[in-house]
Amino acid sequence: MNQNPSKPVTSSPTLKGVMFNAYPDSIGNKLSDLIETLNFTEFENAFSLFYILPSFFNNDLDRGFSIIDYNINKELVSEKDIKDLKDMGIILKFDIVLNHLSVASPQFKDLVLNGAESEYENFFINWNKFWNGHGAMNEEGVIIPDKQYLDILFMRKPGLPILKILFPGGEEIPYWNTFYQKLSYEKLMEEELVVISDIHSDSYITICQIVNQCLENNGDLDQLNLEKHENHRDKILQLVKSRPVYLGQMDLNARSPKVWQFYEETLSKLANYGCSILRLDAFAYLHKEVGLSNFFNKPGTWEYLSRIEEMAKGKGLTILPEIHAEYGSHIHEDVARAGYMIYDFFLPGLMIHTIEKKSSKALIKWINDIINKDLRTINMLGCHDGIPVLDLKGKRRNNVYLPGLLRDEEIEDIMDLILRRGGRVKNIYDADGNKISYYQVNATYFSALGNNEEKLLLARAIQMFMPGIPQVWYLDLFAGSNDYQAVDKAGQGGHKEINRSNLSMEEVRYRMQFPIVQDQLDIIRLRNTHKAFDGNIEIRESKENELILWWTNGDHFAQLTADLSGHTFSIKSSD
Repeated sequence: MNQNPSKPVTSSPTLKGVMFNAYPDSIGNKLSDLIETLNFTEFENAFSLFYILPSFFNNDLDRGFSIIDYNINKELVSEKDIKDLKDMGIILKFDIVLNHLSVASPQFKDLVLNGAESEYENFFINWNKFWNGHGAMNEEGVIIPDKQYLDILFMRKPGLPILKILFPGGEEIPYWNTFYQKLSYEKLMEEELVVISDIHSDSYITICQIVNQCLENNGDLDQLNLEKHENHRDKILQLVKSRPVYLGQMDLNARSPKVWQFYEETLSKLANYGCSILRLDAFAYLHKEVGLSNFFNKPGTWEYLSRIEEMAKGKGLTILPEIHAEYGSHIHEDVARAGYMIYDFFLPGLMIHTIEKKSSKALIKWINDIINKDLRTINMLGCHDGIPVLDLKGKRRNNVYLPGLLRDEEIEDIMDLILRRGGRVKNIYDADGNKISYYQVNATYFSALGNNEEKLLLARAIQMFMPGIPQVWYLDLFAGSNDYQAVDKAGQGGHKEINRSNLSMEEVRYRMQFPIVQDQLDIIRLRNTHKAFDGNIEIRESKENELILWWTNGDHFAQLTADLSGHTFSIKSSD
């Protein structure tokens, strides 16, 4: 392979070092336990930044990403924790979930309570109003967009992205709901059946048992067998369905001035908590317009991004747009050219390919992209989400197919391997509920590498020599394996819990003695403190089954030489 010219890797002078990543209760029971862990002697000089996931705030679903409000979650976080983090001098990264809020948010609760009279009527997106004149109403009272519009929508779950809400007058209105929805009903109580005059009180217990068992088993009420009480079906079901319980992440209407006022207030809160980096979760779904996809619409998405950036600048925040898109779409380059840091969602899959196939070719291509195109990245191995696979694919753009970082068959190999090792898969769908692509594979990174400590340590070493800010998932650091019990407990849609195990303080102290943990911390500490990493990176010429990365900054240097065939490496550095 040809030697590449050395080139500076640009980054903010204050945003450097290694980033720790965890939920407030990932270690121990609350954030104070995690802060205590970061102050262990073994962690000294290991991390300069900390990405705290959004269960930091009041939430009700999706482990924090269904935000109720951006006040601190007092079950997990205290004012003292915030002060302690500031005193540590650690740079904090938080999320703002731009696209949606929980159904339990004050704004949506007001909408459900007051219907069309609510001051938040336009805060969320009434699906039928949005598509009025661009589709036909079906028998369930939902407008189905015309085919030319429906076919281009980007679906994150099967079926239409809606949740029907029962308003005070009894009317059900569908609201746009891209990510998650669940509709359930409160248990039926015997005394409630009194309103149905022609049911004898002797039947109350039996009816409640039948209905409530169906609810507990997540059964279909419309298929419920009421036995000898079938003649009362309509009245009984009407009574049950009059008290819906919603769970969901409702899309915000970015055309509403109230939404932007809410963003402004939220950014002020996060800055007050000590936020320096603002991760824009799901921002690419925010702009919606008839005739366009609901994903990274142009120019609307750019306009929204610019507007958020202006808010953030005034509060001293650096924004980090979070986006998953095929490499071949080159959206990541578009975002980087606009001056933003980007997530390196390509590295997790590339690293597995590199180690398992014993080939540095694809990874070197990506490193050259970062260097030559001056991409400012935050990279990772594992994270709270899955191991991305969609991101590695090619994409047709302007009628030209642009290849991915890996071929489709190579991506399939990665997925098959991780699934054989116990992983789970997450897909994306069309409007009819048909899978159209793989999205991510869920597994701990250690399990994705076959629970092989040599491979995990090699992956960590390569990550620490990558350009960008390395982000370290707490469970990877402690060599956590797939948590199938958590997946089973979470039920449908709980695939992500495979990589979110909470560790007790006792377990952390025990695992801290493992060589795999100590060795990772040594390499992390080198990256976090060595002056060479403030300089230039160079890819040295090597065989395909080797990787040599060389960092220099004046008299300071650090070199990684990796043998992919033997899963071994050596590090040499000045000082």
